[in-house]
Amino acid sequence: MLSIFLILLVLAIILLAIVKFDIHPFLALFGGALIYGLLAGMSTDLILKSISEGFGGVLGSVGLLILFGVILGTFLEKTGGAIVIAERILSWIGKKSVNLTMMLGGYVLSIPVFGDSTIIMMNPIAKSLALKSNRSYAGTMIALSLGAMCSHSLVPPTPGPIATAGILGADLGQMIFWGIIVSLLTLIPGYIFVNRFVSKIPLKPKLAEAEGQLDRKLFPSVFKSFLPIVIPLLLIILASIASYPTQPLGTGRHITIITFIGSPVLALLIGAILSFALPKKLDKKMLSTSGWIGEALLIAAPVIFITGAGAVFGKMLQNSGIGALVSEGMQDANWGIFLPFLIAFALKTAQGSTTVAMITTASIIAPLLGPLGLDSETMKVLTALSVGAGAIAISHANDSGFWVVTQLSGMTIKQGNQSHSLGTLIMGVTAIGIIYVISLVVE
Repeated sequence: MLSIFLILLVLAIILLAIVKFDIHPFLALFGGALIYGLLAGMSTDLILKSISEGFGGVLGSVGLLILFGVILGTFLEKTGGAIVIAERILSWIGKKSVNLTMMLGGYVLSIPVFGDSTIIMMNPIAKSLALKSNRSYAGTMIALSLGAMCSHSLVPPTPGPIATAGILGADLGQMIFWGIIVSLLTLIPGYIFVNRFVSKIPLKPKLAEAEGQLDRKLFPSVFKSFLPIVIPLLLIILASIASYPTQPLGTGRHITIITFIGSPVLALLIGAILSFALPKKLDKKMLSTSGWIGEALLIAAPVIFITGAGAVFGKMLQNSGIGALVSEGMQDANWGIFLPFLIAFALKTAQGSTTVAMITTASIIAPLLGPLGLDSETMKVLTALSVGAGAIAISHANDSGFWVVTQLSGMTIKQGNQSHSLGTLIMGVTAIGIIYVISLVVE
C-alpha cells in the first residue's frame, strides 16, 4: 500500500505544479521522478541510472518519430495541403452530410497535424458550410473538434500516440491498424451525439472568414497532399505484417527491404521528405533555422522533452521494484485494460493536456504491464490505445482545445461544456468499451 500511496502523492505534486503553479510539464514530471526516487529509498546511483536510461532510452526510439511527424504536419499546414485534403473529403461525402464531412475532415487532418491547429485551419470551412446549408454552426464546429480529438489521441503519427507506443514498447504498425479501427468506430456515437443534440444549439456564424493568408494558386495537388500521410502509414503497417512470426509475406531479401523502409523512423522520414514536394517551389529558407523546419523543431521540442521526462518517471518506478509490489496487491483486482484508461482519464480531466496525460500514464503503466497481464505484443498495443481513450476526455476549461472551439465559434462556456466537453466524454467511454471487446477477441 505504501508504494501506491507514494505514486498518488507524487502524481498530486505533479498535477499541483502544472495546474496551480503553471510549471512546465517537463520540470513537473522530472521533479516528480526525483521526488519519488528519494521517497522510495532508492540509492543515488540507481536514481542517476534511472534518469540516464529513461531519458536516453525512449528518446532514441521516439524523439525522431515525433520530429518527423511534426515536420510533415507543418508542411501540410503551411502549403495549404491540409485544406486541399479537407475539400477533397468534402467532395467525396457531399455537402448534404455537412457534419460527417467536418468530422472526417478533422479526423484525417489530425493524424499528421496537431488537433488545435486542425480546428483553426478548418474553422472557415465549418463556418462556410453552416452558412450554406443553413445549419447550426455548433454542429459543424463540434463535429470538427470531436473528429480531431479522436485521431489526435489514438492514431500515430500524432506525437501523443507515438510517445505512448514508444514508452510501452507497442508495435507501431499494429498501433496504427487498431488505432484506425477503434477511432473510426468511436466516431459513430460522436456523430449521433452531434446530429441529435449539438445541432439543436442555436448558433449562427456571423460572417464567412477567408481561408487564412494562403494563396490558393500555390496549393498542392490532391495526390501530393495525401502522399506524405498515406505512404508512411502503409509502409509501417506492411513492415509490421512482414514481421509476423507466421511470415505471411514469405522470407528473403524483399522482407529485409520492407522491414527496413517500414521501420517507423525511416517511414516517417520518407513522409517528411515527401512533404518537401508540397510547395510549388521549395525555397531553401523553408529548410532553415528561421523557416518551416525551424518552426517544426520549436513545436516538437516540448513534446520530445516531456516524453523524456515521463520516461524518467517510468524508469524510476520500474527500478524501484514497483512492479513486484503492485502485482501482489493486484492479483485478484483484475483491473486489466481499464487501469491505464482511468489514470489517463483522471490526468487529462485534471490538467488539460492530452499529450501530458498520455505520456505520464504510459510511464506509470510501463513497469506494471506484467502484473496487469498486459505484456503480450497485442495487449501492449491495446494498452496504448486504452491510454489514448482516457486522454480524449474530458476536454473542458483547462484544455486549450476547449478555448479554441468556444472562442472561434462564439459559444458560451455552458454551450461548450454541453457540446465539446460532453462529446469527448462520450467518445472516451466508447473507445475503452471497443478496446475491451477487442481484447476479449484477440487474446
